[in-house]
Amino acid sequence: MYRYAAFDREFVRTRAEQFRQQVARRLDGSLTEEEFKPLRLMNGLYLQLHAYMLRVAIPYGTLDSRQMRQLAFIADHWDKGYGHFTTRQNIQFNWPKLKDVPDILDALADVDMHAIQTSGNCVRNVTADHFAGAADDEIRDARPTAELLRQWSTDHPEFAFLPRKFKIAVSGSPADRAVTRAHDIGLRMIRNEAGEVGYEVSVGGGLGRTPVIGSVIRGFLPEADLLPYVEAILQVYNASGRRDNKYKARIKITLREHGIDTFRDSVEARFHIQRRVFEGADQELLAEIRAMFAEPDYVEAPTGRFEEALESDPAFRAFADTNLHAHRNSDYAIVTVSLKAHGATPGDASAGQMRAIADLAEQYAHDELRISHEQKCILPHVHKRDVPAIHAALREAGLATANVGLASDIISCPGMDYCTLATARSIPVAQGIARRIEALGNEREIGDLKIKISGCVNACGHHHVGHIGILGLDRAGVENYQITLGGDGTETAALGERTGPGFPADEIVPAVERLIDAYMECRSGREESFLATYRRVGMSPFKAALYADTAAGGRS
Repeated sequence: MYRYAAFDREFVRTRAEQFRQQVARRLDGSLTEEEFKPLRLMNGLYLQLHAYMLRVAIPYGTLDSRQMRQLAFIADHWDKGYGHFTTRQNIQFNWPKLKDVPDILDALADVDMHAIQTSGNCVRNVTADHFAGAADDEIRDARPTAELLRQWSTDHPEFAFLPRKFKIAVSGSPADRAVTRAHDIGLRMIRNEAGEVGYEVSVGGGLGRTPVIGSVIRGFLPEADLLPYVEAILQVYNASGRRDNKYKARIKITLREHGIDTFRDSVEARFHIQRRVFEGADQELLAEIRAMFAEPDYVEAPTGRFEEALESDPAFRAFADTNLHAHRNSDYAIVTVSLKAHGATPGDASAGQMRAIADLAEQYAHDELRISHEQKCILPHVHKRDVPAIHAALREAGLATANVGLASDIISCPGMDYCTLATARSIPVAQGIARRIEALGNEREIGDLKIKISGCVNACGHHHVGHIGILGLDRAGVENYQITLGGDGTETAALGERTGPGFPADEIVPAVERLIDAYMECRSGREESFLATYRRVGMSPFKAALYADTAAGGRS
């Protein structure tokens, strides 16, 4: 993984010291809250419903045991003993005191971490496939590309004050595990007819109040052209994006107003200029970065313990069926740690659990960890002989829930329990659905089902691309939940279709249960997933089941 150089450390320390001075001026009254706001947002500090919230960057979701332990230390010393992993591969601390934030930033800098550009109208934390560098289907590791983009975009003087926030995601596999088409720029590594590796580039994706699946602007972009092309996109957007209305300022609105062809022509014109500016310096840097992402020194050992555990331990077998994924080395596995125990808050991890995961990474996983946009933690390189020991340790820490990819593996934003923007609660809905699914006892029979919940139209829970998406809204002071079906965040990306009138809080869990029952009745066989069934039969049978026993007239 990438290791900070002296320049990186000096840069982060300088920013932390600057912010320490700004906090001091806010505390002594020299700065008003209005004056302080843009300064704190540049350093990832939000003012939420009950307290400040600090959003810490985990670039492309990669960290090591030392960094995870420091996050646990921060949770214990300056928060309430836990952190919340987000759909942007960040971690949020919901209860820091303003006077303590400079000390937190210093503690982060001690382990080469920061909160820079996790907010504001800039290029945000670059996200990537959480299996990068390990997956058996990977064309090329996405992390060097993501790190190159991180270094290029950090404090970029031209793009520090864009019309609106800007998000980039990178996937190195045909299977898109980074939801690239829901980003302002999505990069998918592909091969052309000559076998050369490059990028399919999409622009203008995004969820929120105006959900859009990104449009392909370049079907194949050579690797050497990446930075000048991305810079050209940002330059065109920065010049043509709207600044009169923040709700119409995202690049997706710019594309809608100008059209993809006109936008592409402008980008190509800028690209031919920018291409000459870089003069290969970016490729030299990329080569240096790639050298830091070498594969680990794999252990050669028999895997008999793994096969024996599969045969003798039903709980381990269940864990292996859902929480393990194929590694490029057949003696290894990718282990996903669910932070979604039935009834728990999706994405939350206690300081003790963070330390347990850090210990496992150090002992068994070549000291590497990943955070996924699905609010889970990944041990990317685990020899199969060690998986039974990891499973036993996870059980001790309350982290062995075998539900990855199943119906209780719910993505949820913090909702109205924390967020100033939220119009409804998300966490209690996620907890209620998960508990009901556990009580039904048929989660494995249901199979692959992605339920995603957002507490407002900003869609931090990615509900638009959930197989079942739930959006919480305020209707005359009452929480009301709209349902969408058929969303997909993968390489076959699609936005969900709204079913009809929404449901009050006390009816949303039974409504989801009716949808699951309808799927079980409609599917053509146990192997047909919810999404495949929906695409085959359409909305009608689901809508009929959803509203059959209730009068829709009172809903909105």
